[in-house]
Order: sequence, then structure tokens, then C-alpha cells
Amino acid sequence: MGRYGPQSASGTENFVIMMVIYLFCFVLALNVAEAVSIQDDCKVKWCKDHEPPVRFPFRLQGLQSPHCGYPHPGFQLSCSENNQTMLKLPRSMKLLVKHIDYEAQRIHLYDPGRCPRRQLLDLNLSAFPFMYEQQSYGHQQVRPYRSFNSYTLFNCSSEDASLYRSYRVPCLSTPDSQIIAFDSDGYAYGKNLLNCSKIGNFSAAIPPDLIRFQLYWNKPNCRECEAQGRGCKLKSNSTQYTECSDIPRHHIGAQKGLTVAGVVLGSFIFATIAVGVGWALHLDKRKKESQLKIEKFLEDYRALKPSRYSYADIKRITNHFKDKLGQGGYGTVFKGRLSNDVLVAVKVLNNFKGNGEEFINEVGSMGRIHHVNVTRLVGFCADGYDRALVYEYLPNESLEKFIFAAKGGNRSLSWDKLHDIALGVAKGIEYLHQGCEQRILHFDIKPHNILLDHNFNPKISDFGLAKLCSKEQSAISMTTARGTMGYIAPEVLSRNFGNVSYKSDVYSFGMLLLEMVGGRKNIDLTVENTSQVYFPEWAYNRLDKGEELGIRIEDEEQTEMAKKLTIVGLWCIQWYPVDRPPMKVVVQMLEGDAKALTIPPNPFATTDQTKMGATLPRKPVNRELATISELE
Repeated sequence: MGRYGPQSASGTENFVIMMVIYLFCFVLALNVAEAVSIQDDCKVKWCKDHEPPVRFPFRLQGLQSPHCGYPHPGFQLSCSENNQTMLKLPRSMKLLVKHIDYEAQRIHLYDPGRCPRRQLLDLNLSAFPFMYEQQSYGHQQVRPYRSFNSYTLFNCSSEDASLYRSYRVPCLSTPDSQIIAFDSDGYAYGKNLLNCSKIGNFSAAIPPDLIRFQLYWNKPNCRECEAQGRGCKLKSNSTQYTECSDIPRHHIGAQKGLTVAGVVLGSFIFATIAVGVGWALHLDKRKKESQLKIEKFLEDYRALKPSRYSYADIKRITNHFKDKLGQGGYGTVFKGRLSNDVLVAVKVLNNFKGNGEEFINEVGSMGRIHHVNVTRLVGFCADGYDRALVYEYLPNESLEKFIFAAKGGNRSLSWDKLHDIALGVAKGIEYLHQGCEQRILHFDIKPHNILLDHNFNPKISDFGLAKLCSKEQSAISMTTARGTMGYIAPEVLSRNFGNVSYKSDVYSFGMLLLEMVGGRKNIDLTVENTSQVYFPEWAYNRLDKGEELGIRIEDEEQTEMAKKLTIVGLWCIQWYPVDRPPMKVVVQMLEGDAKALTIPPNPFATTDQTKMGATLPRKPVNRELATISELE
């Protein structure tokens, strides 16, 4: 349980839940796609366009499963490197498939080497499901056979070519040497073979002079199915019996592919919607928990709370947000008027920022404060998700407007007024640290957050980053740095310099003092003299050498006042918190005589010319002032 109600659900947990939903839908889509792909596994395949379509009883190795073809190795085709359809015969002989006539059950083959050569000499198709079909010429009938014919090869000279022209094997012959083949039935011995020499005998099922030829198969017999415009397939649980079936043509596969795409796309859309709805519910839950947290806080705060306004009241007070005074990181400030003609400044918070912590910090801190140098919280609005803070109106706006407007020493505020402002801010911070029931650490002291009333009395404002702790607590824990660069104490950025404590506000106040003296940002890259880029170090070096600050001042009294503000500021920006005085001592310094102040230890020793806002300097000289330690 949190301080003001149950903790909101972790964003990581909600994200994990939504991702589980998404992955479930995605896996479901993949399973459907896989089921469809199994059904499409036996659809017609091609090695490439214009190649013969491959289907039962054939199958393409690697592209179709074994059950898609007839269970005999002779019906397994493959794709060559250049995507041509190949049939592998015994003795590793590969032939190109030019055409498959499924109705006639013929396969047209071509020898890619353009000659059977020695491969065909001992070719035996007895182990294959095919038979050779001899081509018919004239009125002779086609004679299919698988019988093994005996041939005798002769090597003859080019003379008497007419004698054996019809028996010549072209792909084995050369212009000077003719290779002829005769059936080994004695017929060749009736010819004039005086200019020939016998090469040898061989048996083959295919004549050795064929480059293009056809094979046909009888089993499986799908002729009747093909005649009906259908194909066939193996019967269930059978390895040899077939039945007619619809041909799994490519367009059917494409339709199923569209189905897969539709299922996957639909699942993705569903998962996206589910994630979106889940995230919206998560955000709504966080908003409601934030609102409950605020309401619980306000209920606990009832005895001390300022006036509470509705959002309709806020619109009326600001005349529908007509007069805008400024804009910050957490909201926009408008000028308003209460019913009794009291002017107010209304800060309308951005409802998308944080989880209500900034609102609770502001109301919780300022509602406890009643000090002349702290802006008074007149009221607030917590109307649903609309939140606003109503402050007293300070007509002279912020200190930043006056100290950074000075050019060439022409200041709009006198040194006496600057000293009074510095003293008032110091008393306000000292009150936050010691005067409240709980210690309030502001963590964002800077000129922009010091407002001035009609008499230029300073008031500390903007407690959005503030933290409350007990007065006995010497250090506080922080998960992230908070504040504005240029004013953040070193220990807030790196614990190597010490623990975060009320001394962090002391550092910020010191930087504010030095900007009041210099009349510009401490880090000013626009100055011509690069030695003056970092004003605090420049000022320390001049004081350490006994030189004047080089600031145009009318009389000696004001010179001493500027010197006092500079020395106090340098004491406050010591790198180690233990070397900085508490705000009680700072107030005493500002109220005392400037001549009684000693120059502090050099906070820039061995900095290697690095400054805040870039990288933190190395360890400086650690010299603690005894009188300051005693006062703490």
C-alpha cells in the first residue's frame, strides 16, 4: 500500500500481459498457416516458368513431400542449378525433362550432353518403372519395349560412307572416324567392313544414337482419371493403390495462400486492437489511481488545506484563461481575479505529467508554509483530471527579469535592494529547513523561482520538486537527479561528493547570489574575455589576489556589499556539502559586516578547467572552517 492509497499496477507487468496476448494470437495464426501449408504441400510445382508442371505420380525433391508422389525412386524429379527439371537414371545419369504427358503417361527426355556416350552402354532400366518407346517412322507402328538389345560398335574410316550411313552414331563420330552400331544378329557381317575395326559389344534398353527420346509408365495407371480431367493419388494407408482426386492446381494454392494471409493479418489486427485496448485501460487505471491518491491526500490534509475550487471556478477566476503570464515544464500560469478583487496567479497543471506527485508536492509543501518570503498558496483545484494551483499575485514577476537585464553595469535594482532580496531569500530557505514541522528541501532555487511583490520583497515559489523529511534526517535518498542544470549541487549528480541533504539548497542559493552579483548567467559564452566565461571562478581569483571585482559601483559602501554577496556565494558553492555553511550561518553572514568575512577555500582547485553542466571536476581542496562547524 502506498502513502495515499494502493500503488498503481506496474507498467512493465501490463506490457508483459499485452505481449502475451499478442504472442498468443500470433502463434495461433502461425498454426493455422502451417495447417493450410500442409494441405498445399502437394500442389503443382515448377522448377521455373515454362518448365513441365510436376504432380502425382511425380514429385519434386525438396519442394514436395514424399507422400505427394508414387513411392518409387524413378518418380522423383529434381531442379538443376539453373532450375531445369531433371530425371536421374541409374549410373548417375541425369536427363532433362522436356514434357510430361500425364494422360498418355509419357515423359519426354533430352540428354544435356547431346550424346549418351559411355553412360548408355551399360544402361539398365529393369529397376526403373519406365519403358523405352521407339519412335515410328512412316507407316510403322510404335513398339514399346524394355527388352535388352545387343549392339556391336565399329570404328570405320570416312570411305564407303554410303554403306553404313543408316547405322552411324553421329554424336560419337568425327569427320575422320565414323562410329556405327549394328544389332548383334549377324546382319552386320553381311556388310563390307574392310575399312572398319570392331570396338566391342554392349547391351542397352535405349539405342546409343538417341539424344531425344520418350519413356512411358504403366504403373500407377491414372489414365481413366486423367481422361475425366482429374488426377489421382494414393489411397489412404496404401503404398500402391490409387484413386481419382482433384488436381491440386496452383490457383487453389494461391487461394489458400490468401486465406493464410487473411488469417495472419486478421490475427495481427486483433492483437493490435487488444494491445491498444489494454494500454488504454492501463492508462485509465493509472489516471484513476492518481486521482484517488490525490483525493486521499486532500482528505488527510483537510485541517490545513487552503480553499478548494472547481474547474468552473478556475475558468471564472482567469476569465477563461485570457491573460497568460508564463509557461513552465509542469503547466501554464494565468493572471486571475477573485471575487473580492484580490489578484492571483493560477498555474494550470499539465494532466499528462507524472502521476500527481508534482501536485501533491506543491500543495503539501506550501500548505504548511506561512512565511513572508515564501509565496502563499491561496487555493487549488482537483476537479477530476483538471488540476490547478492558485497563488497570491506578485506584480513584479521573477528576479530573473531584473538581474539578467543589466548590460554594462546599468542595473535596474540598487545594490541595497539586491542585498535585501538576497537576505529575504536566505531567510525563506532557512525557514523551509528549520522553521516548519518537517524540513522542506526545495531542490530548484534559481532566479526564475524567486518572485517579487510590489515592494520587491522576494518570495520563493514553485515547490513541484520539493521533498519533505524530518529535521533529524541528515541525508535523503533520491532515485533521479532533480533541479535545473547550473544550480544543481554536485552530490545530486554524483554521490562521490557526499549525501544529498539540505546543503543542496545552499549550493543553489550560492549560484543565485553569484548571478545577482555578475548580472548574468554564471556560465556565459557570449563574453569577449574567455577568462570570464565562468564567473564564480573568475570572481574567486580576483578576490584571492586582493583585486576589485571590476564591477561598476558608485561608492565604497556598495563595493563592500557586492564583495560580501560574492564571498557568501563562494562559501555556499563549496563542492563538498560539509564545507558549505547552513542557511542559518548564511543569514548571519549577510546581516554581518563584510570586513569580518574571510575568503573561503578555493572550490575550483584542480578542476582541470571543467565546470558544472559539462563534467564534474576532480576532488577539490578540502579545508573546513572551524567556526562554521561549531555553528552547525
